Amino acid sequence: MPAYQIRAPATALPQGVVMAASPGTLHSPQQLAEEATRKRELRLMKNREAARECRRKKKEYVKCLENRVAVLENQNKTLIEELKALKDLYCHKAE
Repeated sequence: MPAYQIRAPATALPQGVVMAASPGTLHSPQQLAEEATRKRELRLMKNREAARECRRKKKEYVKCLENRVAVLENQNKTLIEELKALKDLYCHKAE
């Protein structure tokens, strides 16, 4: 729950009426600019980390796909050789 501070009114208010302001609103323009810069730097840093992680995952994914291609190419080569051997066997029996 935010804490509130009582401050003197800038305009004339009836006596006994006070204005409440949250602690975050009592900053100078320089403090606001510094806070915005800090938030931007933090956001950029998080974004860089997320991008780095994304690139790492993509690299890992591509490596897995390359391994799968290699396995499937070997399997395909083996099946083609087996098919050729069976065709040769069938042709020799037919003669």
